[in-house]
Amino acid sequence: MHAAGQAGRPVIPVFIRDHTVDALGAAPKWRLGLGLEVFAKALAEKGSRLIFCAGPAREVLDALVDETGAGAVWWQRAYDPAAVERDTDVKSALKELGVDARSFAGHLLFEPWSVETKQGGFYKVYTPFWRAVCGTDVPEPLPAPSKLPAPARWPESDALEDWQLGAAMRRGAAVVRPYVQLGEAAAQGRLGGFVSGRIAEYKDGRNMVAEDGCSNLSENLSLGEISPAQCWHAGKRAQAAGKPGAETWLKELVWREFAYHLMWHTPHLLEDNWREEWRAFPWNEDERRREVIAWKRARTGIPFVDAALREMYVTGRMHNRARMIVASYLTKHLMCHWKIGMDWFADCLIDWDPAANALGWQWTAGSGPDAAPYFRVFNPITQREKFDPDRAYVSRWIAEGQRRPPETALSYFDAIPESWAMAPGDAYPEPVVSAEDGRKAALAAYEARDF
Repeated sequence: MHAAGQAGRPVIPVFIRDHTVDALGAAPKWRLGLGLEVFAKALAEKGSRLIFCAGPAREVLDALVDETGAGAVWWQRAYDPAAVERDTDVKSALKELGVDARSFAGHLLFEPWSVETKQGGFYKVYTPFWRAVCGTDVPEPLPAPSKLPAPARWPESDALEDWQLGAAMRRGAAVVRPYVQLGEAAAQGRLGGFVSGRIAEYKDGRNMVAEDGCSNLSENLSLGEISPAQCWHAGKRAQAAGKPGAETWLKELVWREFAYHLMWHTPHLLEDNWREEWRAFPWNEDERRREVIAWKRARTGIPFVDAALREMYVTGRMHNRARMIVASYLTKHLMCHWKIGMDWFADCLIDWDPAANALGWQWTAGSGPDAAPYFRVFNPITQREKFDPDRAYVSRWIAEGQRRPPETALSYFDAIPESWAMAPGDAYPEPVVSAEDGRKAALAAYEARDF
């Protein structure tokens, strides 16, 4: 956008709803629609507009170039396999037409091909990856253009509301909407508030699930409403100011980076066990099983797990510490394939990110790069005692058993499908698998594994 504004030619911002958009889950697709609405308004304030087109990207762009006489098509680079395949095809086709087709960096701090080990390959373990990049210069973010030159005539545009990007959210949209913070201004406000205050205690505060100890920027980062470079430099300034949690937060930004680099170099991370030897592991893949249904409906009988899942249904996000517990319970206590959980999160999270979601699930399951050792089975009981000692988090999200449950806990029943037939007055269930029994079964299966 900065380069286009500097080019001195008319600029036509375009968003294309192609197969990658249609493939999104309910919550991320709804969140995308909200973000596009805000972005269109921001462009209008600069004397521009956002053109909405639907169809295969190559066909849409060919038609737009023909209609407008555009000499250049520029976009921000994406790194997931579907986007890479699409963009490679688009770039080749446009260049054959004599159009300046160019992709720009911006979604990452470092391009995946720019960070290599001394042997010349990519990093497969996080800690040496962090050491390799922590002192690397990250260019300062470029300023947004103050104005974008408009064309003499705008091309035809679909109406965003006609796309119905939020249709699959159904009644859950009204529940989640108050927790969403849309657009660049909101993202910058979140960043400013975090680095001026909570970042100092981030190292420990990020794990206390009932406290607001995190930056909460994941939903904005996922859509580019704020860039990792902006976050990086803010974190560096906080670190220089002596705020002790700043380095830990910078490491979390680099963990996101690590996930993207792995996705780029080994795209099967999104679909298959990263470690080939885990393909023989006898995970349950039947989503119709009683235990899987109980997990999806946040009725496992394990309060920490259920509270975390309910937080996701009400807010569209889930605390990172809680994500590990939820994932561990599904993949280890219930011995279910990590793809069941990964796909469910991809449908329910407004901050869904393909690389981070896949790496997080595979890390917890043990099948991924730099994974948790197979014998690390998070105990959801002791984890709750450590990170929610006053049960404030559990009480915030679980209504059953409380005389006067808070609105947050009651909202869960407004967000879920009516077909689940659940109510706050229901009795809280007994565990489908207890913490101790699940751990024993998981360890026995891992120790008997055939690899």
